[in-house]
Amino acid sequence: MENSTEAPSLEPQKAKFGTADIVVLVVYFVFVLLVGIWIGASLMSSNVGSTLFVGMASSGASGGLAFGGFEWNATWVLIALGWIFMPVYIASGVITMPEYLKKRFGGRRIQMYMSVLSLLLYILTKISGFFVFVFFFLYIFRICYLFLSSIYTGGLTAVIYTDTLQAIIIVIGALTLTFISFHEVGWYPGLEKKYMEAIPQVIVPNTTCHLPRSDAFHMLRDPITGDLPWPGLIFGLTILSLFSWCNDQIMVQRSLSAKNLSHAKGGSILAGYLKLLPMFFVIMPGMISRALYPDEIGCVDPDECMKYCRSATGCANTAYPKLVITLLPVGLKGLMIAVIMAALMSSLTSIFNSASTIFTLDIWLYFRKNAKDRELVIVGRVCTAILVVISILWIPVIQHVSSGIVDYVQSINSYLTPPLTAIFILAIFFKRVNEQGAFWALIIGMLIGFIRMVMDFVYGEPKCGQLDSRPSILKDVHYLYFTIILFGLTTIVCIVISLCTPAIPEEQLARLTWWTREDPNQNVNSQMSSSQDACELTINSPQVEQKLADDIPQTEDAVSSTQEQNGGHVAPSYPWWKKLYYWLCGTSMQPKVQLTKEEEQTLQKKLTSIEEDPLWKNVCNINAVIVLAINVFLWGYFA
Repeated sequence: MENSTEAPSLEPQKAKFGTADIVVLVVYFVFVLLVGIWIGASLMSSNVGSTLFVGMASSGASGGLAFGGFEWNATWVLIALGWIFMPVYIASGVITMPEYLKKRFGGRRIQMYMSVLSLLLYILTKISGFFVFVFFFLYIFRICYLFLSSIYTGGLTAVIYTDTLQAIIIVIGALTLTFISFHEVGWYPGLEKKYMEAIPQVIVPNTTCHLPRSDAFHMLRDPITGDLPWPGLIFGLTILSLFSWCNDQIMVQRSLSAKNLSHAKGGSILAGYLKLLPMFFVIMPGMISRALYPDEIGCVDPDECMKYCRSATGCANTAYPKLVITLLPVGLKGLMIAVIMAALMSSLTSIFNSASTIFTLDIWLYFRKNAKDRELVIVGRVCTAILVVISILWIPVIQHVSSGIVDYVQSINSYLTPPLTAIFILAIFFKRVNEQGAFWALIIGMLIGFIRMVMDFVYGEPKCGQLDSRPSILKDVHYLYFTIILFGLTTIVCIVISLCTPAIPEEQLARLTWWTREDPNQNVNSQMSSSQDACELTINSPQVEQKLADDIPQTEDAVSSTQEQNGGHVAPSYPWWKKLYYWLCGTSMQPKVQLTKEEEQTLQKKLTSIEEDPLWKNVCNINAVIVLAINVFLWGYFA
């Protein structure tokens, strides 16, 4: 295909959609909405977010293969989640990550710190970023999708079931576009040749920003001059990934819903395999898009970029949508856009579910200890709506980021999350760490990271042709190097203060660290106000919805017992409008299950068991070795 500036524009009102595309788009979303209602009044969610389709493709178009390291690095961290972190989380019986810190260290200030920081990160990176992505599709979806997602965000059961449906459709759609794109560019040899020749006709004089990077087809880049220096990509990115996959509520919540530890490991392995695909399904198609449309995707002149995508900072974010609109046939085009929009909603519903869980269980219950289930559900919905509004207000800041959405998200994480990563690792492996050391290390780390973040926003990254007059801490210290520095500093401060203050008694660490995870003393509820509160939080939490059916075969007897206590009458029949109200609020109309103390102890023991069947344990171990071996081979091949 010839490079031409007359290629179809990406602006929604000029996109050449056929009737079949519109029909497919509408039918697809009607179908997934019905599926969501059928399994729990929830919209779909999957682990494949829209960042992959838009953000990663944009990074591939502008920087080459190295950004695939963000995905391949996750495979190692996912194995760490299943084999190192999950045994401790399951044994401790926690529902949220802030709750784990509370149980491990005692007190509430560390728990509250992480809860507030998690909500702040959702606003600055995840929700706001997704709003920006939608801009490149249909404008009308930009607002209504977020609010539809917030309204229909349901329990974790619905989220997990729809994850499977969406992941299958997303992989099939991405595979189809990848095949067509490679065929168009002349497969990999053609990509290597045409990408390096993808220079826009209109450039900024006396600059090199219009030229493709000479190391575009290499993963490991110069530690000083590289845009992603290899020490930062290997070590700094691992620190960020550890938080995202092993400490962040959004991801850990899914593993906590596993029926046992082997199931959690299996989920980590499957996700690890899936994380090998974005390099070929997203990064390389993004590079193909620049190779086919260098004037549009590779534009550097602000006026030219405004003409193509209404953004003076560049049009790389339109790389993947450009391929969808121009290469796919009528009908399949509509399906693929529906898939991308579905990925957007998948990520959003996952974020909303986690955000509402953190706010209600870690913040709201602190002020309203006797809050009922219905109140918690309503508070969670209100919290979600507030997050959406604040995220909308943050959009203008993100739209002026010239380095790309992936760099923006990772840089924000590098300023705020390394202290938490350090504390989680120390909490699990270093029993001597106490609450004083952890808290003050978090505060010091947060202040340092916040100063760097503010400086980054104040000075900004220079655009093509501008002189870089930023302070040395911004200009010469890559954000991935800053991650390593901040992580190390937080670790040192935490250890020093902990060694200078009294240690936590050994008996209070039962089942809360790697070394005490198999302690026979079930000290899971020691930090909670009462066993009754602990049981209620555990049973009513979305993390154990999947477990109850198998773990409590006596539930029907418990319900019958409840009915007998109520005079032998079945639960009253509600009018349709009240049923609709309960459904929208996510409130059950069934009698609350009353468990005896023995049943509570049995349930608690099953939920915190980390025993594994030898057969499935070996199956998981073998698959972990296989996926890591494939990962090492790919790193070596594209190094």
